[in-house]
Amino acid sequence: MPIPPSQLAKPSPESSDVPATPPWNRRIDLIAVVAAIVLALWVTSGLWSAPNQRAITVNSSDQALFEWLLAYGAHALTHGENPLFTYLLNVPDGVNLAVNTSITVYAAVFAPLTYLIGPPATFLVVLTLNLAGTALAWYWLLSRHLLRSRLAALLGGLFIGFAPGMVAHANAHLNWTAGWLVPIIVWRVFQLRQPGRWLRNGLVLGVLIAVAFSIAAEGLFFTALALGVFLGTWALTRAQRAEVRAALPCFLRGLAVAAAVAFVLLAYPLWLHFFGPQRFHGTGFDPIIHAEDIAAYGAFPQRSLAGVAGLDTSLAPNPTEENSFLGLPLLVLAIVCFVLLWRAADPGRRATLRALGVTALVFTVLSWGPRVKIFGEHTEVPLPYALLGKLPVFNAALPSRLALVVTPVVGLLLAYAVDRLIATGPRSRPVRLGWAAAFALALLPLLPVPLLTIQREPIPTFITSGTWREYVSPGGALTPLPLTLDVTPDGQRWQAYALAHRQGEFAIPSGFFLGPGGPDGRGQIGPVPRYTDSVLLRAAQTGIVPTITNADRAEARADLRYWRVEVVVLADQVHGAKFPIHLTALRDTATELFGQPERVGDVWLWRVPPA
Repeated sequence: MPIPPSQLAKPSPESSDVPATPPWNRRIDLIAVVAAIVLALWVTSGLWSAPNQRAITVNSSDQALFEWLLAYGAHALTHGENPLFTYLLNVPDGVNLAVNTSITVYAAVFAPLTYLIGPPATFLVVLTLNLAGTALAWYWLLSRHLLRSRLAALLGGLFIGFAPGMVAHANAHLNWTAGWLVPIIVWRVFQLRQPGRWLRNGLVLGVLIAVAFSIAAEGLFFTALALGVFLGTWALTRAQRAEVRAALPCFLRGLAVAAAVAFVLLAYPLWLHFFGPQRFHGTGFDPIIHAEDIAAYGAFPQRSLAGVAGLDTSLAPNPTEENSFLGLPLLVLAIVCFVLLWRAADPGRRATLRALGVTALVFTVLSWGPRVKIFGEHTEVPLPYALLGKLPVFNAALPSRLALVVTPVVGLLLAYAVDRLIATGPRSRPVRLGWAAAFALALLPLLPVPLLTIQREPIPTFITSGTWREYVSPGGALTPLPLTLDVTPDGQRWQAYALAHRQGEFAIPSGFFLGPGGPDGRGQIGPVPRYTDSVLLRAAQTGIVPTITNADRAEARADLRYWRVEVVVLADQVHGAKFPIHLTALRDTATELFGQPERVGDVWLWRVPPA
C-alpha cells in the first residue's frame, strides 16, 4: 500500500516554510497511543472478560486454528521440531504449514506467553496488539515522514488502523490484522533511495520481508504489487524523470540486496511451499464468490455504528471478508479531497497524487474478481482478474482482499487533505463547519463496535487433567467426534491445550488446514474425506442415525487403522462452528460403528484394539 515519495514528504526542519514544532505534539503522540489501545480493546472487548471461555462468533474455526498455530509453534521451538511441517495433524500424511498461514514469527516471539497464559489468551493479546500497532505504525509514518500536522496524522492512522476491512479481519485473522507491517515495509522501500546506504537499507528490508512472509505472505504479496503499481506510475511521469534517474542506481542495488537476503532467509520455507510434501497449487476458495461486490464499496460494514443501526448489508461472502465497505459518504469525501489536493499541487505533487489514484483504481477493479458482481447479482461481464487469476501466486489469493489496498490510499487522501486545510490557515466559519460536517458524516458511521462473541465449549477434563495419556501411547493418535475440520475444530483446541501445558503429544486424523485434494490439483480444507469421518459428520449435522451394516463397520475399522487411532472420544459438549452438533445421534452412530463406549470422566470413549 503506497506512500508518496519526496513530493508529499514532510519538509526538512531546515526548510524556511516549515512552522516551528508545536508544543502540543507530544500530547498528540500520547493521544494517538491511548486512542489506538482503547479502540483495540473496545473492538476485542467481548473476549477480554474471559479469554479462555469466549470465542469469536462468526469465525470461531479460524480462531481455533490460530490458537493451535501459536501452541504448535511454541512446542516446535522448545522441542526442536519442524515449525513448518507437522505430523500431529492429518495422520498419516501430515500438514505442510508453509502453504498455510503459519505465523511462525508470532509463534516464536510469543512462545513464553503461550506457555504462561495459554493459546486463547495469547491469541487475544496478539490480535489486540495488531489492531493498535497498525494504527500507531501508520500514525508514526504520517507524522514523522509525510505530514506537518500530527492531528492530520492521527486521523489518518486511526482510520487506516480501524477501517472496516481491518475490523472485519479482526474476526480471528492474526495475519491480516498485522497491518503494522505495511507502513514499515513501505518506509524501508523508500529508504533505498538514500545515496551510499544501499547495502544497509537492503539488509534491513530483506529481513523485514522475511518476517512479513512468515506472518502474512498474502499481505506481503499485495504490498509488493501496490508498490509496483505506485512506483511505476510515479516514475513514468515526466516531472519525475530527473529524480528517477538520480535515485535508480542506488534503489536497484538496495533492492537486489533485499531480495538476496530474503531469499536466503526464506529458502527452506519457499522450497517447502512450492516443492515440499502436501503442497498444492492455487486455493480451494472460489474467486467468483470471494470477489468484491461493486456496491460493497458504498455499503456500511456490520460491526460499525451504521451496521448496528441497521444500515449494514450482506454483500460480503462472510462477515470476515468485508474488505471495502467504506460507505458512500466516505467515497464522495475521498474524491473531494483528491480534487482539493490536485488543485493546490505543483507538477511534482500531482505526479504522486496521480500514482495514488491509479493505484486505488487498479486495486478496486482487481478486487471485483473475474466477473462483474453488483448488489449480489453475478454477471458474465469479464474483468482483468480473469486473466491474472490463472497466474501462479495470483491463483492462491482471494481477489476481494485486494480491496484492502484501497483503504490506506483513502486514509492518505483524508490525512493529506486535513494537513492541507490546517496549513492554509483560517477560513470562514461556514467553510470550516462544512469540512467538519463532511468528515463527521463520512467517518462517524464507520466507528467500530465490539466483535460478536459466544461462550465456547469447555475442553473436557479428560484432556485438561492429562488422563488421555493413559489411553494413547507416545506418538499415538486420538480422535474426537466428529473428526476435526473447520466446522468442528475441537480436536485442535484439545491438542493446543496439551502442547501449551506440556502434557506431551497426541496426533489427530484430519484437522483444519489447507492441503491437496481439490479439483484440478488445487487445495482444499482438510484431507480428502473417508467413509468414517463423512458418516459421523452427517449424523452430527443432521441428527439422523444412518443404517449401519457389517461392511460399514469393517470400513470404519479400516479407517481407524489407516489413521493409527488408538482411542475415539466424544465429549459432553462439542463445538459446531457453522451448525449445532446433535450429540445423541453422533453417539448412537459411533456406537453402531465401534461398539459400546465406556464412560471416562466427562467423555465417552471407544478403545481401538490393535490390528
